[in-house]
Amino acid sequence: MSNHHAKLLDCTLRDGAYLIDKKFGNDTINGMIHGLLEAKIDIIEMGFLQNEGFGEGKTVYLNGADAEKFVPKDKQGTLFTVLADYSRYSVSNLDQYTGKSFDAVRACFFKKERKDVIDFCKTIKKKGYKVFVQPVDILGYTDKEIIDLIEDINEVEPYCFSIVDTFGSMYVEDLQRVFSLIDHNLVASSRIGFHSHNNMQMSNALSQEFLRMSYGLRKVVVDTTVSGMGRGAGNTPTELVAEYMVKKLGYSYDIDALLDIIDNYMDNIKTKCSWGYSTSFFIAGCYSAHVNNIDYLTKKSSIRSKDIRYILNKIGAVPRKRYHYDLLEQTYIDYLNSEVDDEDTVKSLKKVFSGKDVVIIAPGKSVEDERERIESYIDKLSNPLVVSINFIPEGLNVDYVYFGNVRRYSYWKQNEKFNETKKIVVSNITQKVSGDDYLVSFNRLNKCGWEYMENSTIMLIRLLDQLNVASVGIAGMDGYSTSNSSQENYANDKLELSNVKENPEQLNKDISSMLEDFLYTKESNMKISFITKSKFSYVLEK
Repeated sequence: MSNHHAKLLDCTLRDGAYLIDKKFGNDTINGMIHGLLEAKIDIIEMGFLQNEGFGEGKTVYLNGADAEKFVPKDKQGTLFTVLADYSRYSVSNLDQYTGKSFDAVRACFFKKERKDVIDFCKTIKKKGYKVFVQPVDILGYTDKEIIDLIEDINEVEPYCFSIVDTFGSMYVEDLQRVFSLIDHNLVASSRIGFHSHNNMQMSNALSQEFLRMSYGLRKVVVDTTVSGMGRGAGNTPTELVAEYMVKKLGYSYDIDALLDIIDNYMDNIKTKCSWGYSTSFFIAGCYSAHVNNIDYLTKKSSIRSKDIRYILNKIGAVPRKRYHYDLLEQTYIDYLNSEVDDEDTVKSLKKVFSGKDVVIIAPGKSVEDERERIESYIDKLSNPLVVSINFIPEGLNVDYVYFGNVRRYSYWKQNEKFNETKKIVVSNITQKVSGDDYLVSFNRLNKCGWEYMENSTIMLIRLLDQLNVASVGIAGMDGYSTSNSSQENYANDKLELSNVKENPEQLNKDISSMLEDFLYTKESNMKISFITKSKFSYVLEK
């Protein structure tokens, strides 16, 4: 690749600044800028534009005049930038471009601010600065939302529109998809940027792939930091990407100058703060979660990595992108309260269930519609155990009711048959059972990775796998209807829940995926079949 199409942007003094309250000290700021110039880095991001938060030795500025003290008179062709968070900077504070300070402003904004930021960007450009558009969390946008944003941004004709992997969640396929969308719709004069975080150890590889996929299509900018300095797992290391571009693409960055920056400044900075890959930050990447959530949870003395994974999964996609400590605390407490020692319980259940043919009666509408088929299936088995899920069916004798849903448990507790029926109860519902009932740990049955991960039928199947049953026949696991009829989903209308109506497609998708995962990971030779019609029967046929 002889025709250079990419520029390297080092943002250590900005993205790395979060770790030290933005206070590098004047000597370090000047020294790092000098070193980056010597290394021939194309773009140097020297800090933040903010309305407040200034201080001696901080990389925070009110305007161009304020930042001028750190900009050398001879920029040697290097572009200097600052980042302005739309919610933290009044563009009225920005002075006219003089050429003596930074040359460009990178406008950073959340998805909800995407319409308001257009005038912000236009004003920056009118004042003579180049504009970079930096939408937070590009994976949080649908394809249509990306295209709509670009249509608005094209009016600005920015110097660069960046793909920002805020939570370090991207894989190569994600980057290819997003790049293709932007490349096909962004005004031809604009560059495309890439800013990634290293939660899943993908930053360097993704940056290389970004350089390859963009060649011949679009001029680009790659964001990096020296030694990968940045919150949590950190960023793409400048020295790694520069070395790749020198060796493989014919660029002329001075790697020795970058190593001098590491020796002279970064080693000392590492005595004051830390960053880099960890299992916890991998989990943050999996769930597109803000690293502050991870910091909060890892301070819990007894927390395990899988506990963090469960809590992030549980609080939901939107809350985990910011940080909501009260919600984290309550979810953590609830999770702890669901932990019980159930080893003896499981041993007792094994004595009852091992080697048996089990019939599961889930509460789907087919339990009523196909009653004869269910009864015929049960009659053909020599000594079956029948277990209903979260309800006591009328006209069908069951050996046990499995309760994994607290609302169902509370409802059926008022039924006259409740005390007469043997129950298997999950510990997220109650810590105490009586008589012949069994209490099983929620943590034994739970598995993260899905939005609707607490499906009772899937969790019961996981339990039966541990009990070494011979076979499982499932009735009433119909799948959720996408129509609006209240009679579509359950054996009777008293079982309907409003949240089912909110996103039945996602519910069905998650259950299919969980069932596939179970079939792939199950430990026993348990055979599974569907007795009644089910949207998930195709999973068993794969």
